[in-house]
Amino acid sequence: MPNDQTMMPQFPEPIWRESVEIPSFSNLIEDIDVDIAIVGGGITGITTAYLLTKEGFKVAIIEAGNLLNGTTGHTTAKVTAQHGLIYDEFIQNIGKENARLYYEANSEAIQFIKNTIQEHGIDCDFSEEDAYIYTNSVEYVSKLLKEEEAYKELGIDGEIVDQIPLDFQVISALVMRNQAQFHPLKYLKPLINYIQNAGGLIFENTTATDVDYGDQPVVITREGMRVTCKYVCACSHFPFYDGLGFYPTRMYPERSYLIAVKSKKDFPGGMYISAEQPTRSLRYMMYNNEKMLLVGGENHKTGQGIPTIMHYEALEEFASNQFGIDEYLYRWSAQDLTTLDKIPYIGRITSNHNQVLVATGFRKWGMTNSTLSALLLRDIIVEKENRFEELFSPSRFNSDPGVSEFISTNLDVAKHLIEGKLEYPLRDVNDLSNDEGSVVNVNGKRAGAYKDQDGKLYVVDTTCTHLGCEIEWNSGDRTWDCPCHGSRFSIKGDVVEGPAETPLKRIDID
Repeated sequence: MPNDQTMMPQFPEPIWRESVEIPSFSNLIEDIDVDIAIVGGGITGITTAYLLTKEGFKVAIIEAGNLLNGTTGHTTAKVTAQHGLIYDEFIQNIGKENARLYYEANSEAIQFIKNTIQEHGIDCDFSEEDAYIYTNSVEYVSKLLKEEEAYKELGIDGEIVDQIPLDFQVISALVMRNQAQFHPLKYLKPLINYIQNAGGLIFENTTATDVDYGDQPVVITREGMRVTCKYVCACSHFPFYDGLGFYPTRMYPERSYLIAVKSKKDFPGGMYISAEQPTRSLRYMMYNNEKMLLVGGENHKTGQGIPTIMHYEALEEFASNQFGIDEYLYRWSAQDLTTLDKIPYIGRITSNHNQVLVATGFRKWGMTNSTLSALLLRDIIVEKENRFEELFSPSRFNSDPGVSEFISTNLDVAKHLIEGKLEYPLRDVNDLSNDEGSVVNVNGKRAGAYKDQDGKLYVVDTTCTHLGCEIEWNSGDRTWDCPCHGSRFSIKGDVVEGPAETPLKRIDID
C-alpha cells in the first residue's frame, strides 16, 4: 500500500515558489505615463523590463495576476537550444542559414543568462548539463541520425551515443553538449529588485485589455486606467492585443504535465527528453539540499483528449517504474503556444503597428526563447540592428509548412466550436460527487458544474468569453479549459489563462 508521502498531492502546485518569496505589488489605480509599457510579468516581461531599465527607460510592468505565476512559474526550467527534433525539420522548411540563426539566437540567450548570473552574483542553482534526446523506438533511430546530420551542418556540438547516464536502456540518443538548467524564480527575483531600484513600476492584478493607437500608444486596463507610452511590449503568453495580426488563427495551445519526486535511485545528472510520444522529460533540481527528480511530458491540445488526471497518473507510473518514488512532493501543469512554423513570433505585432511589440509562441522552450525575445525587443526599441529580427518577425509567412498548418489548426478550432454547440449534456448537477466537475444540463442548457469537497456547488456558463467555443472540465487541475484557443477558467469562472479577458458568467442554482 502506498503511504501518504508517495501518494499524489491532492492539488496542483509548482515546486518553484516553495523556496522563493516573490514580492507582491498593488494594482494600477490611476493613469500613468511611462516610456515602455510591458504587459506580462513572466520571464519575458521581466527580462525585457530589466534590459530597458538598463538603457535608461522608465518602464511599467502590468500583470493580470501575480508575477511569475503563469507559464514561467510552471516550467521545467531547462536552459537549452535542444528543442526536440527540430533542426533537420528547420533545414528542410526554412533553410540552413535560418536554422543556424535559430540555434545561435538560443545559444546567445543561454550565454546572456550565464552573464547576468555572474554580473549580479545570483544564486539560482544554475548548472551546466548535457541535454539528450533518447529513443526506444526503432522508427526514431533514423530521425535521430538525420538530426545528428543537421547538428553537423549547423556546427552544433553533439553526436549520437548508444548509452546515456541514466540507468535504463535506450536504443539510441543524441546529445547536445554544454546546455544548462536553473531555478527560474531565484534567477528572476534579483532582476525584479533591479527594476524596482531603478525606478521601474510594477502592477499586479491589473488586466490590460486594449491599446488605443493614436499619436502614442495607450494601454487600457479592464478598470479603465490608461498607460500612455512610447512602446508597448505584449509579453503576456497569448498577446492581449491582436492589432489585426490574427494570432488566434496562427497558433495553437498545448498543455503538458510535471511531477516532482524524491526518487529511490540516484539521478546522475543531465537533461533528457524522449523523441517519441508520449513525451518523457527528465531533469533534477536541488530541494532542501537533496536532489529531486522532475518528470514531465504527456502533451496534448488544451481542452482535448483523455481526463487530465490520467496524464499525472502516467507520469507517476513512469517515475515509479524507472526510478522508484520515496516521496511525491508536487505536481503541476503548464501551457504554451506553438506557431505555424514552430518559430516564435517576436517583434512588431503587425507591419502597421510599429510601436506595439509582441513575443509569443515559445513551444514549451520558454527559458531561452523568452530571453532572446527580450534582447530582440530591446534592440528594436533602441533601433539597434539585430540579425535575428527577420527570422522571428510576426509578419513572416513561410508557405511550407505554414499553409497546411494554418488549415489544420483552424479546422480543429471549427470542429470543436461546432461539436460544443451541438452537444446536449445528460448529467444533472445532483449527479456530482464531492470534488467532481462535469458539463451538466441546467434548465435544458449546457453548463459547467463543480462540487467541492464540502459539497458546495459552483456552476458557470460554458461558453468561452474569448470567441465563443464551449469549455471542457480539466479534472487534473480543477479548471475549465477551452479547446479552441486555450483560455482557462477557475471553478468560479475567473480567468486563469488568456486569451480570454472576461470571466465566465456564473449561474445561480438554488
